[in-house]
Amino acid sequence: MSDWLANTTSARHSLTSPKDANLSDDYYWSDEAYPPDGSHSPRPGGMPDGGFFELSTRGKVIAIAVLLIVGLLSFFVIGEWAISPESHGPTINALDEKKDTVMTLVAGSSGTSTAITLLPGDAGTPIAEKLVDLSSDFLIVIAAIYLEKYLLTIIGFLAFKVIIPLGCVLLLPVVLMRSQARLRMTLFNLVARVSLLAIAMYCVVPVSVFVSGMIERTYEASLNKTITNAQQTAAAIEESTQESEKEEEPQGIIETLQNIPNAITQLPDEVAGWLEEAKVALNNFIEALAVMIVTSCIIPILVLVFFLWLVKSLLGVSVDLPMGYLRPRSMRKMRHGKR
Repeated sequence: MSDWLANTTSARHSLTSPKDANLSDDYYWSDEAYPPDGSHSPRPGGMPDGGFFELSTRGKVIAIAVLLIVGLLSFFVIGEWAISPESHGPTINALDEKKDTVMTLVAGSSGTSTAITLLPGDAGTPIAEKLVDLSSDFLIVIAAIYLEKYLLTIIGFLAFKVIIPLGCVLLLPVVLMRSQARLRMTLFNLVARVSLLAIAMYCVVPVSVFVSGMIERTYEASLNKTITNAQQTAAAIEESTQESEKEEEPQGIIETLQNIPNAITQLPDEVAGWLEEAKVALNNFIEALAVMIVTSCIIPILVLVFFLWLVKSLLGVSVDLPMGYLRPRSMRKMRHGKR
């Protein structure tokens, strides 16, 4: 026993140098580091008592069973629920309502632009062109809404039918390993990070739709007012244009000469009034576009950034793979022996 203690003490002192840092972990988990009849002797499986991964045979069986159950439940139960459109009914309905609102805004801006082009002269042309540009910008919001709808099922499939079951399979050798504690911890952290990241990305769309709904309810009255005013402005401009065309029908020479002064004085005032209404409609459409971009594009990105920060905070351990442990033990000993 005294000889064993002397050999163990000298061996541990020889492993304190930096060049033998990689060997210290292997030696620490070897059977020679414990007396055969001491209180810290290895368990029947060859692992020392204590530590996160140092399980008994029964513990390993339970851990493997739990991993298999989690993987099967994720693939066959949760995965089927996550990819079903019926499971996301409220979220899809909210996205459809948002899409209908954007389509109404596109129709309103296009109709207002067409009505402005009917005004005499070219004074309303810049406003009409800007409204046409807004219509194309609204199409970006519609594309973002469709992307959110598709990501609901795509990310659900990747998270619960691919990543989590694959992570459970990768953890099986981690449970069965008898050495390489640092490598086992690295693999465990890697699987945990990727699994949490997949779950977080799956929650991005529902959470962003919920947050967007609160903002949209705040601006719902403003959006409805914008749509109503645009429709009324377009209808009034078209009606006024039609009345002007009726007045320009062929008349007698005397009547035409009598109406010239009134036309000269009334036409500029009327056109100026409709241009002011068109400017108000343009400003309302720009405000509505800003709200839609925030709720459909910016908020999902912010929610994703928040979940990424949350995952990093929960598992702040680096997942860099220690390449030294991937080399055979004989090569590591030769490399340290040369030093």
